[in-house]
Order: sequence, then C-alpha cells, then structure tokens
Amino acid sequence: MKKSLGAKMLAMPLPVWVIGSYGADGAPCLMTAAWCGVCCSEPPCVAVAVRKTRLSHGNIMARRAFTANVPAARYAAAVDYIGLVSGKDVDKFRAAGLTAVRGEHVDAPYVAEFPVALECAVTETVDLGSHTLFVGRIADAKADAAVLGADGLPALAQVDPLVCSPADKQYYAVGRSLGRTYSLGRSPG
Repeated sequence: MKKSLGAKMLAMPLPVWVIGSYGADGAPCLMTAAWCGVCCSEPPCVAVAVRKTRLSHGNIMARRAFTANVPAARYAAAVDYIGLVSGKDVDKFRAAGLTAVRGEHVDAPYVAEFPVALECAVTETVDLGSHTLFVGRIADAKADAAVLGADGLPALAQVDPLVCSPADKQYYAVGRSLGRTYSLGRSPG
C-alpha cells in the first residue's frame, strides 16, 4: 500500500525549459521553468506556469509571446544560474554566456546554444493563484542540425535534455531507450 504524502508537487521527471521573452525596454530576458509541458497537439501548443512576481510574467503578458528553449544537460549550471538571479538585476544572456536570437515568428528571443527552441504565441492565460498558466501555440520549432535523426526530427539522445526531480531537488540527464512508443506494449509481459 502506498503512503500518503499529502498534496505535494511530486510529478517526475519535470522538463527543464528556459523561457525567453523581451522586456518593456526590448532587452532579451530568460527564466528557468519546470512547471511546463505539452498541452495540445492540434494546434500544437505548450504551456508554462509563471509566478506573477517574476519579470518574465510581465514580459509575456505584454508581448503575448515566449520561447520554450530545451537545454542540453551540459548546460545544467547555466540553466540553474538563470533560475537563481533576477533579470531585474542581471543580463542573464550575457552572464550565462548565451546568445539571444530574435524569433522569426513571435516577439521573443530564443537561445542559440540550446538544441531545440519553440516559438510560441500566447493564446490563453489562466490565473492559477500564485502562477499564471500561459498556453502558447507553437508558431515554429527550431532544432540544431546536429540533433536531428534520420526522420529529420530531434532525436532525444542527441538533444540530451535536462530534466529535474522536485522531490530530491536534483537535475538529471535522460537515460536509455526502453522501446518504441505504440509498439512496446504490443507484446506485454
């Protein structure tokens, strides 16, 4: 029998994304987010929950756009740094040694060094209490050629995305493949 732990955020693993936006002055801004994920396939949408006190919250509300950048595990220290400091005090791109690239389809920057970036136009906002959930329709997905598989899409092993565990407050890299989706379960046991 399972032991009750109470109402806690223990979903795992969580993706670690770096959210890009522009400030009122046009300066590129970043924030690290783990309260995020896929929320619709047609049209393709992702969602990110942002605390209302964060600079990125106001940026996204004003510009109605953000980028969801998928960092490779080798960028864990930079990603953690981005989550530790405020864009009100620090140019996070410069301090983390990252390059801002102007989005082609939305009014938000993406991170040149990270292998995958999703340009998102905000379609919905949901007030959740301490956070606002921003639903972003993916206007364009970008990936480095080096991470593309034979099918022309990003391959997880090449992307080597960063994930985290809220329970033990640790970053992890993704492990080995266990089999193909929609196929592995055809012969259970």
